[in-house]
Amino acid sequence: MSATICQRIHVSGVVQGVGYRPFVWRLANELKLAGWVRNTPSGVEIEACGIPPRVNELIERLRREAPPLARVDDVSSRAVVRETADTQFIIIESGGGKSASTAIGHDSAICRECLREMFDPKSRRWRYAFTNCTHCGPRYTISRGVPYDRARTSLAPFTLCKECRSEYTQPDDRRFHAEANCCASCGPQLSLLDEAGVPIAGDPIAGALALLRQGGIVAIKGLGGFHLVCDADQPAAVAALRERKSREEKPLAVMLANVASASGLVHIGIGEPALLESPERPIVLLKKRHFTDERLPGIAPGLSWLGIMLPYTPVHYLLFHEAAGRPESPLWLTRAQSLRLVMTSANPGGEPLVTGNEEALERLSEIADAYLVHDRDIVVRCDDSVVRAAQGSFHFVRRARGYTPRAIKLPRSGPSVLAVGGWFKNTVCVTRGDEAFVSHHIGDLDNAASCRFFEESVSHLLDILQVEPERVAHDLHPDFHSSHFAADFARQRALPLIPVQHHHAHVASVMVEHGLTRPVLGLALDGVGLGSDGGAWGGELLRVNAGEFSRLGALCSLPLPGGDRAAREPWRMAAAVLHRLGRGAQIEARFAEQSAAPMMDQMLARGLNCPETSSMGRWFDAAAGLLGVSMTTSFEGQAAMLLEGMAERYGDMLPIDHGWTIKEGQLDLMPLMAVLADEKNAARGAAVFHATLVAALADWVLSTAGKEKVLVGAGGCFLNQVLSRGLHGRLGSHGLQLIEAQRLPPNDGGISLGQAWVAINADDVGIEPEGD
Repeated sequence: MSATICQRIHVSGVVQGVGYRPFVWRLANELKLAGWVRNTPSGVEIEACGIPPRVNELIERLRREAPPLARVDDVSSRAVVRETADTQFIIIESGGGKSASTAIGHDSAICRECLREMFDPKSRRWRYAFTNCTHCGPRYTISRGVPYDRARTSLAPFTLCKECRSEYTQPDDRRFHAEANCCASCGPQLSLLDEAGVPIAGDPIAGALALLRQGGIVAIKGLGGFHLVCDADQPAAVAALRERKSREEKPLAVMLANVASASGLVHIGIGEPALLESPERPIVLLKKRHFTDERLPGIAPGLSWLGIMLPYTPVHYLLFHEAAGRPESPLWLTRAQSLRLVMTSANPGGEPLVTGNEEALERLSEIADAYLVHDRDIVVRCDDSVVRAAQGSFHFVRRARGYTPRAIKLPRSGPSVLAVGGWFKNTVCVTRGDEAFVSHHIGDLDNAASCRFFEESVSHLLDILQVEPERVAHDLHPDFHSSHFAADFARQRALPLIPVQHHHAHVASVMVEHGLTRPVLGLALDGVGLGSDGGAWGGELLRVNAGEFSRLGALCSLPLPGGDRAAREPWRMAAAVLHRLGRGAQIEARFAEQSAAPMMDQMLARGLNCPETSSMGRWFDAAAGLLGVSMTTSFEGQAAMLLEGMAERYGDMLPIDHGWTIKEGQLDLMPLMAVLADEKNAARGAAVFHATLVAALADWVLSTAGKEKVLVGAGGCFLNQVLSRGLHGRLGSHGLQLIEAQRLPPNDGGISLGQAWVAINADDVGIEPEGD
């Protein structure tokens, strides 16, 4: 008989709160091994004793057969002396320690097994709104720290009943060590409150649905915050929601019961059903059918895409189950359902998501008619993620619930960095060893509440990762709240403070994602970012290394008449183009409805409050203004989105001849603008603009690329699928591969990762940190 051995095994990655210890227990018992498994701050620790082939088989299968929500980054082992003669394999209490290298799992949609229980009248969890197991449910948004145990979650106040305790302690049960396990006897409860906060008698789900069908607006507490919800098929309710929330034109997302319910509204392409049904349950932008705006007026006006998401919490499913008449057969889950719900974040005034019940009654009092609440605390605010299928994969528009706090592997280890992002679409990033953790979407830092949320997010991320930063990185712009915070944080701890140019960070972020360590050619296209020369950049051709960059070229600059106001009023950018074309005398008549139009030509001629910018976004605005597509905007990027939608609907066009010039590294689109200024068909003009822009950008890049085989594309303009798709095709035909962001958004939601990578490599290029 073979001699027994004993191995101490360490597993790191996302291995807590995802059923990993029960998986190890079952595997060890199958292999007839003795020992134990436990959580530690650095992952999962195992002691396995038995004959060598079986111990080795356990180690090999720990990665290969891991539970679906787990992510195993590393498995290491060493021989130890066995401390006990016990022949059992057990789960023991979590171990302590100072060094954390584990990660808390992401929130996941309710699984099929739990759904079957919820809709089985014979189940003790029939229609229970907090049903979950080790394979699904909340993780990140209920977690206060690591290791991930019930005592460190918002389920701590709920003592398990006898039945739930039995499930929790039975190794062969699906809820074995499911930290959020509960039932109607011992867990959180739903309540429906009227507009004054008074409980409404009766079933909360039935009551909420009745209010929605009557045209009401209900604030519903979810995983990472409240949603404001109304019936998408009632235009008056949608209009009321827009008016009360002051969201005049920004698109709204719609929740449907299943993929079958979506096919009548949108085209569903290859890979999109899997995205919709994925455990992460993002909002997926799908191409509208030609009649969608007629069927759902006011949801996403003027755009070619509609944001669709499927239910992901038990409460969501219960609303659709109630609307379907409470069927007992599970077949309803796959059949098209008529209920369509607008689901928009409960963040009045652009402030952070509402998370608490009392907070909801106060902050949503002018919006909601009723509140569907519960008594499980939301620890971490976390908005819905937004994605779009593209080039055989998908791209993020917003990365949040379901995807954070997943780690992104760095090309190499380095000092721990706190990177604080920018002003718009803020995220923060913390690095630990060779991993980077980018926070949930925080939003624009344009109000005090959002700035407090930003600071809370920094503190929470550092706490759960148990990281003490060694460097701090921030945007080059000194006036951002994030930059001020970074300076204070670094000064208080005597840490190096490293400013990072905005577009350098954009390109560096994509480099990290794809493991690119050699210098690359980068094309950064966005709205604005402070340049190293103090100017307003946004259309840049760069040579980028990990810690440094050089500017090879830029779009020809345009004046911003009125400064930042021009970014909100596309007609001003159109006026700037007309002035440059020598047609300034046309401005007053062409934009007669604008009160500032009569003085605009003189303002431009004298250069009064007309700073220059190389921003690609402002060229989009100019095109939209010339074509009459958008004179003023109500949200960032609106004019460009409308142009993109019109071009998508119109179809492919050939670029116009001689629509651009390139001189001394500068790309000038003024010949294209001259054509658009006389275009009478706005949709055709939008298609011509995109086709010519793609050709011009490709020509510009190829004139500089030389022997380069890769181009890194970054910045918010790469959310434009007509632009991105066109560049992939045109550059690819010349042997140049376009690489874009995939694990983070290409917009400012991704720059914190790039800032962190530049800071890690600061020593290599001799960057002088501020304050040293």
